[in-house]
Amino acid sequence: MGLEEFIAESVEKSLERQLLERAQVGDEISALLRIDTSNPPGNESNAAAYLKSVLERDGFQTKSFALEPKRANLVTRLKGNGKKRPLLLMGHTDVVGVQRSKWTVDPFAALRKDGYVYGRGTNDDKDIVAACLMVMLQLKRMNVALDRDVIFLAEAGEEGTSQFGIDFMVNQHWNEIEAEYAITEGGGGVARNGQPRFVTITTTEKVSRGVKLVAHGAAGHGSIPRPDNAVSHLAMAVGKLAAWQPPMRLNDTTRTYFERLATISAPAEASRYNHVAEAQSYFAANELLHNSILRTSVVPTILNAGFRSNVIPSEAEATLDIRALPDEDMPKFYEEMKRVINDASVEIVPVKGGRPAGKPSSMDTDMFRALESAARKVYPGAITLPAMLTGATDMAQLRAKGVNAYGFGPVIEEKDQSANGAHSDDERLQETALYKMVEFVWNAVIEVAASK
Repeated sequence: MGLEEFIAESVEKSLERQLLERAQVGDEISALLRIDTSNPPGNESNAAAYLKSVLERDGFQTKSFALEPKRANLVTRLKGNGKKRPLLLMGHTDVVGVQRSKWTVDPFAALRKDGYVYGRGTNDDKDIVAACLMVMLQLKRMNVALDRDVIFLAEAGEEGTSQFGIDFMVNQHWNEIEAEYAITEGGGGVARNGQPRFVTITTTEKVSRGVKLVAHGAAGHGSIPRPDNAVSHLAMAVGKLAAWQPPMRLNDTTRTYFERLATISAPAEASRYNHVAEAQSYFAANELLHNSILRTSVVPTILNAGFRSNVIPSEAEATLDIRALPDEDMPKFYEEMKRVINDASVEIVPVKGGRPAGKPSSMDTDMFRALESAARKVYPGAITLPAMLTGATDMAQLRAKGVNAYGFGPVIEEKDQSANGAHSDDERLQETALYKMVEFVWNAVIEVAASK
């Protein structure tokens, strides 16, 4: 059966098949949500074991790779004819922890209520794992002929401990996941009163570059003011950086994002999106996300100084969260920070580590076009916006290896944007959004991987 027939069959399934598939994807995400993989400690091997049982029941062969026994990554592969390089479907099985007293439901019960499924990981990232799992199962059940291998990776450690997950797989098992394209978390979309407005596909992301400011001075008694008080110098330095706006710079992704967003916006908004340079002050006060994607951002997050109220400390320290544009020249940026601070007693100390910077994924690829095509089919009336994440994902390590990686996610109602999302209390996802996401991934995979 050819590509058109498969697409037609995926769109025109019988009601019975739709109901069966929706029931299964609901069951799969519920089972995953009930496995507590809070990181730390992770215990992702429990989720990997469950996924292994589901896949092997359908005849898949799986492999597990673990830097530590309780933190396994799971890989399986559907073989194609080799005409094209592989496609990687990826999701992480760990989740951030919870404050149970802040939740109104059990965060690991997978409660389904009023059309939503509740639980830690419904938005980050067990929805992606369940969607990719379901697509793999359907590809095999329907015996789809493939021009490229399709690989599924359920990874550990994305939430701050990537040494157990993507770093381990890239550095020690790259041959198991090497691909031309990858799709995983990072995008999404917005609907208004049930009508999808736009779908975001992330093609790049800002790079986390932590810095410490260390102010030095002489220690002394709190009753005698000193001009070299380290706390005062640190406070002034932090204040200067907080008030500083690094220069705006668009890239291909953000330029296209604003251009396309303008086409579905009210006149006043469209004018700002078409003239972002003139709208910077407005964004800084009213559209914080848009302000962030225009520039490298510097945000103070931790202050640490002193140990007694009557002692002037000799040292005071601040931690800054820097989210750099992908092509930022960091040594030059640190020099500019020094110029802004203009205080020889304050030292800038870059923090080692962090995800690597990588070239943005191209919008001129078969994969990006397949994602756009899938969005048109599954979310009629919505436009596709290429987007740059202000946060970080494991796509960074893939892009650093030359993979064109793209982020997708559920299309949610506007009212759900400000609450109950990733990392929040009472995290939840509309069940219909999950089903649509499976259909979206299916269409994109068929278009880019199925034999013509």
